[in-house]
This record gives sequence, structure tokens and C-alpha cells, in this order.
Amino acid sequence: MDLATNYMGLALRNPLIASASPLNSNIATLRMLEDHGAAAVVLPSIFEEQLVTERCEFERCIQMPASGFAEAQTYFPAHSNFGSGLERHLDLVRRAKEAIGIPVIASLNCVNPAGWSGYAHGLEEAGADAIELNVFFIPADLAMTGHQVEQHYLDILTAVKSSVSIPIAVKIGPYFSATGSMARALADKGADALVLFNRFYQPDIDITTLRLSMDLELSTPAEIRLPLLWIAILYGRVPVSLAASSGVDSADEVFKYLLAGADTVMTTSSLLRHGVEHMRTLLGGLSDLLAAREIASLGDIRGRMSQRNLKDPAAFERANYVHILQGYHLSRTA
Repeated sequence: MDLATNYMGLALRNPLIASASPLNSNIATLRMLEDHGAAAVVLPSIFEEQLVTERCEFERCIQMPASGFAEAQTYFPAHSNFGSGLERHLDLVRRAKEAIGIPVIASLNCVNPAGWSGYAHGLEEAGADAIELNVFFIPADLAMTGHQVEQHYLDILTAVKSSVSIPIAVKIGPYFSATGSMARALADKGADALVLFNRFYQPDIDITTLRLSMDLELSTPAEIRLPLLWIAILYGRVPVSLAASSGVDSADEVFKYLLAGADTVMTTSSLLRHGVEHMRTLLGGLSDLLAAREIASLGDIRGRMSQRNLKDPAAFERANYVHILQGYHLSRTA
């Protein structure tokens, strides 16, 4: 059985990718992921705010004592030798490339275009096979227009593409007013892949302490439907690789994403929930699903259930929404 796939020019032995998470910051874990069948890994994101804060704190520690006591300067290492957050990320890329034989994708989350391009260049030099732009951006400024939001994404992509030659994936959220048009615009600006979708972690309110709660909720299969919808709509209509993200817990979700048109399927929550060895379970389950249907390769099923390949494309649109509401039986909740 041929499980090979191509993701933004990277030849992968199967469609399963371990997406960015703290798990992937450990070299031993990366080796285990490879051993258990992961076809590629996405390293934890570089967050520009963290790096800037760390650098400012270091400089504050250097300057404040030294301003009163010259000898205090000897208490701190030279800045060039200090193990900055950026250098730790770059070192992780280097060590990952030495330790595993599958593609290593770096993840980047910045604020300013200059930060995106500068850090991206460093990641390429460190040996990353590709970069995933984790554009975690919520337009809380009420004066910001939809066009300005879209242009923000395009400016980021343009800045990064101008500074590196390796493939670039853009991880986006589902909240654009015209997701399909935005996908095309990103493709036109040079995106090699789209990752659908970014999960924006929203705060909750603890009514006992009257404080914001920022607990992390792992994704569940119930979250698969929105990215499934858009992958099925975009397949064959936008010239980029499509990566599915969110909701993967079993091989069933992997199979559905492939049927919709995904080139690759990413998971983090299932690995955090079940352990790194769950990657082998997903891969074995996918093989079983294909074998049971006598399917020889992913190419035979990819996009079979996309909007482009359905006799009734409206099944993905409002007609289906009306049909579901009319067909719902209250007895199901009894």
C-alpha cells in the first residue's frame, strides 16, 4: 500500500504530521515520533514577544547594576555568549535535523514584518526544511477593517517569502469574511501550503475567583467539521498544499480529511491525550481503513468527497444546512 504524499514540495512517506507542541521540543520525543510513523514534525513556535521580552530583561539586568557599580558588569556573561531564546530555537532545529530523517518544519509567530523575515532567515540557515507561519492574530482594534486584516496576513507572507527560499505554509483561522478568496490571495502571494485551521484559545471566566481562566482545552473530533468543510471546498481550486489541523483523535478523522482533499493531516491533541505511540495507532488505523476498501494509494481517495468531485456540490452549502434542520428529530434528545 502506498501512503506517500507530497506536502508543499516535501516528499513524505505518509500524511501524518506531528504539529507544533511542547512535545516536539525534546529530541528523544522527536525520535520516538519518527519511529512511530510520523512523516514530519513541526517544532514549537518562536514567539517574537517572548524573545523581545527576554532580551529586554537581560539588558535591564546588565545595565541597572552596572550603572552604580562598575565591577557588577563582571557578574553577567557577555551578550554574544548568552543563550538567548532565539538561539535555543535555532539550536533545536539543528539538533532535530541531525537526530531524525524526516522533514523538520519550523513554526514562527511574530508581530512585525521585520521580525517575521529576520527570524525566518535564521530558521532557514539552521536547516529547517520549511516554515509554518502561525499567524495568531485577533483584530481587537474595532477600527480595523476586514481589508486591513487580510492585508496584514499578506504583508507577513510577502516579508517572509522575500527572505527565504524554503517552502512556506500559512496557518490561518476560519474567521475571514471570504475564506476562499483569502486562500487564493495567499496562494497568489507565494504560499506553498495552507494549514486549516488555527485554534484561537479564548479565555473563560472563573465565577468563584472572578478571574480570567486560560486553561488549554485539547481538540476533539467534534471540531473536525469546519476545517473539513473548507478543505473540501478549496481542494483542486487553489494551487497550494492543504494540511488539516484540529479534531484528530483516531484514524477515522484522518481518513475523512483525506477524502475531503487534505494532502497531510496534523495532530497534537491526540498525542498529548494518548501518548506519542498513538502516532503508530493512527497510521495503522489508516492502513486498515484503506485495505478494507481495497484502496492502493492515497491518490485514489484524496478529494473524492470534495466539493469539486460531488454530483451535488450544494451538499457543502446552505441547501444541506436547511436539509439537516428539517430532518432533525427531537426524539434524539429525549
